[in-house]
Amino acid sequence: MNSNFRCYLLSLSLLAGIAAPWAAIAASTDDRLTQLERISDAHSQLFTQLQQQFSDMQRDVDTLRGQIQTSQYQVDQIVERQKFILQQMDELSSKGSAAAATTGATAAAGATTSTPATGSAPASTGNEKQDYDNAVALVVNTKDYDRAISAFQSFVKQYPKSTYQSNANYWLGQLFYNKGKKDDASYYFATVVKDYPKSPKAAESMLKVGIIMQEKGDKDKAKAVYQRVVSQYANTDIAKQAEKRLAGL
Repeated sequence: MNSNFRCYLLSLSLLAGIAAPWAAIAASTDDRLTQLERISDAHSQLFTQLQQQFSDMQRDVDTLRGQIQTSQYQVDQIVERQKFILQQMDELSSKGSAAAATTGATAAAGATTSTPATGSAPASTGNEKQDYDNAVALVVNTKDYDRAISAFQSFVKQYPKSTYQSNANYWLGQLFYNKGKKDDASYYFATVVKDYPKSPKAAESMLKVGIIMQEKGDKDKAKAVYQRVVSQYANTDIAKQAEKRLAGL
């Protein structure tokens, strides 16, 4: 009987020795599964957050794209309007002469300081852009050049710091030139060159002062102006026009 009991105890020991590792393995597997589930949940939450951030960024990008498109449209409209105005200036210029431009100091010597105009200017609106557009309309739309002169003269006095000052003075120079008032024209062209040297119309205004000097028979002054145009605005169409006039003096 003692022998049987010993065998029984030995069997129980063997079973316990086998069961213990299996229990440990099962517990370890459960822990790993739990960790994997936690990692998976964390990844899922992170992915959700990233998706939300991406959606927010995409919305911001769409908003910015819309703002950029709106800004680009506004810029295009301004550019087109400027092109139209410059085209009208050039057409008006071609009626009086085939060239354009001036130099401040040289022009001031032969220019008058007062430029009375016939016709009354339209009443000021108090808005510089509107008043400038109204003056341009008198030239472009109604061809009322006398009133346009009055309107531009009123504009340059009323809005001395306006960004349209250079164009307004150029318009006055061309309008007076077309009326045959070359001293008055020279005064306004010279004003563009002297006061607004960075204006797109400065080079053309300088050339026109030279043209006026040449037409008045003062070849020395005309030559000096043309030479300055060539040196100051080298490799431009205006400089090429000045070179041709120099060659013809």
